[in-house]
Amino acid sequence: MPRLKNGSFSWSPSLKTEADQICDAIASVPEDRFRAALDAEAYLRGCAFLKGVRAYHRHPYVRDVIDPPSIWQAGNTRILDYGGAADGPVMLAVPSLINKAFVLDLTQKRSLMRSMAKAGIRSFLLDWGDVGEAEKHMGLEDYVLGRIKEAVEEIHRQTNKPVALVGYCMGGVLTTALCALFPEKISALVLLATPWDFHAGEGNHKQVITASRALLETTINLFGLLPVDAIQTLFAAIDPYSILQKFADFSKLDPDSEAAKKFVAMEDWLNDGVALAGPTAKECLFDWYVENRPAQGRWEMDGHYIDPAEIDCPTLLFVPQKDRIVVPQSAHYLGQLIPKAEVRKVDAGHIGMVTGRLAQSRLYSPLAKWLLSNGS
Repeated sequence: MPRLKNGSFSWSPSLKTEADQICDAIASVPEDRFRAALDAEAYLRGCAFLKGVRAYHRHPYVRDVIDPPSIWQAGNTRILDYGGAADGPVMLAVPSLINKAFVLDLTQKRSLMRSMAKAGIRSFLLDWGDVGEAEKHMGLEDYVLGRIKEAVEEIHRQTNKPVALVGYCMGGVLTTALCALFPEKISALVLLATPWDFHAGEGNHKQVITASRALLETTINLFGLLPVDAIQTLFAAIDPYSILQKFADFSKLDPDSEAAKKFVAMEDWLNDGVALAGPTAKECLFDWYVENRPAQGRWEMDGHYIDPAEIDCPTLLFVPQKDRIVVPQSAHYLGQLIPKAEVRKVDAGHIGMVTGRLAQSRLYSPLAKWLLSNGS
């Protein structure tokens, strides 16, 4: 697919070669036969998609994982205590603001949090909750220097130990900012699929958001937040065909299979999103994705520009190489900026890295081992 660059379309060499081959093949087929074949293929794919959607709606799976106790709350934000060894290193996982935190505790078998606790890590999860009265006027500084910083201080008070921060996706951007500005009480930093250069790679995030900017600003100003449906639409616009394909693939699965149950669990999580507070939505969409302020050294908080080079604690980045949400180049760039950063490539996608069938060997186990050595 062509990329929009400086107002015109340009092709990467590999895509141009592939496109030329396809065009040559099409040109050799009579027009009426080509149109008939195209119509038939579109019809079959549409049927497979609808069959998958209906199968998803009918599936009996319901998540039955019970949340652990909450030890602290501010507004709708809670700290969930997953236990672990009392004398082990202390970890606080910080997920994205736009999805429910339970992606890190999806099922009993696919749970980063329960795996860390079982490995001897004193494990806590920051559950952002929904945007309520206390959150609707919050910007990124309020989340970083308010909610996350307060959570770190509370965990430190209760455990009397420094805290290793584990940030996932957008949560990684926020924890990076806190580590750069206020490293006190933080022992280590782990970043999972965390973007920093928002213009890196061949993703079309900037183009989609720029084209939709007027509508997005109107929506945010009208509601005071960015609704879940608007966020879902943005993600769908980035890679629309993958949605059609995943439901078509699901239609072929045995409903009783573990793969089918995993698919439903993931879709339930994806469809149970969280709105973004108005000020936060504008900062994320326009300051990050359009203006790329973090990578340019222009992202400001508390009167200071956020510089990852100032992070002095041990840092580990897990970068999924099949990530379509955070292109690997964006995450790798952050690894180059942090002096003590170790980067590990993972053969997985953005979500599959933390919930896939190989998550235990590719993420949970190596993360626990690293924290046991660097997290205290």
